[in-house]
Amino acid sequence: MPALINPKPNLEPFDRPKETTESLDWAPLAIIDLSAFDSPGGKEALARQLKDALTRWGFWVVTGTGIPQEQVDRQLAIANAFFKLPIEEKRKVPCDFSVGNYFGYREPTRFIGNTDVKENMEMLNLPKSTPDYDSVPRHEFIKTFQDEIAPFHRLVWENVIRKLFVLFAIILELPENYFVDRHSYDVPSEDHLRYMIYHPRSAEDDKKINEQWSVGHTDFGQWSLTLLFAQTVAALQIRTPDNEWKWVKPVEGGITCNAADTISFLTKGYIKSTVHRVVRPPADQTHLERLGLFYFARPGDDVPMLPAPSPVLRREGFLTKEDETASEEDAVKGYEYVRARVKNVHDRKATRIAVNTEDTVFKVKNLAVQDLYL
Repeated sequence: MPALINPKPNLEPFDRPKETTESLDWAPLAIIDLSAFDSPGGKEALARQLKDALTRWGFWVVTGTGIPQEQVDRQLAIANAFFKLPIEEKRKVPCDFSVGNYFGYREPTRFIGNTDVKENMEMLNLPKSTPDYDSVPRHEFIKTFQDEIAPFHRLVWENVIRKLFVLFAIILELPENYFVDRHSYDVPSEDHLRYMIYHPRSAEDDKKINEQWSVGHTDFGQWSLTLLFAQTVAALQIRTPDNEWKWVKPVEGGITCNAADTISFLTKGYIKSTVHRVVRPPADQTHLERLGLFYFARPGDDVPMLPAPSPVLRREGFLTKEDETASEEDAVKGYEYVRARVKNVHDRKATRIAVNTEDTVFKVKNLAVQDLYL
């Protein structure tokens, strides 16, 4: 008699909160419609549209991805149900920050700086569903839904990550697959899908931390590209080219994208990794939980972190003689850098607050990034 298989639990659909009615100072982000990607001349036209956002703003929105909204909503329902599990269950597969491992569950245990205020954020990071990651521990709850998570994970890479990396290469006059090959889905890399939730906090506690739920930062140098599926609880702000903080508005069916430190390093800063933060939501949303669905693209484990040999970077003076002659053998590799970076950021009892510029730089071999902003 065949073994009985536990059926999937019935999940409540995620009830997406209504957008704020407050008049906020929204950032004027470019909207890139990827449905034109495969049309004649489509990639080149999209690259022209993306260039300013990529090199000045570091943030933009994509639409027309071909990812069904019902699949996005289903992932949010899975995420919402996971975070409602007993804490003892969630703790069974923790992130092991002592070795720089980001896969698993992160519990909000740390205090913020020297205050008595604890973090209000939980997250679950899910690796790619490829043979290299079959042995990575997963919660039993997540295993139940793996047949839905796995194809969604790959679909996001194929429909969005891959296409954006092609556009990056076109902008930099590189072979179209230059960045795609260095971030291939089917080679070992620490890409992950993330479920993340911020819980409401009292006005009194928020005041102690200047109403910043996540202080100003770029995306940590651990990855190349960040995707955030439309999130209706306003809290994300970016620092604009004019050095002003502006809110990021959700776009129906869209995905907010930002370039991260690794891709900025690989292009000598030509692609901008923009400072952003998460703050207390507007008054009509402060009581709401803020559930997020993310995808983080990281370079392959064996990819040397060296500047791209781009004709654009040469013409515009970004590449030095040292860059042109740098040795792959001496360069930090993707896995080495990611693990060291995760450990440095997260293996702490309290979150960090920058006091002076010496506190803000992290370096491994040839790769250095600023990770805290005063």
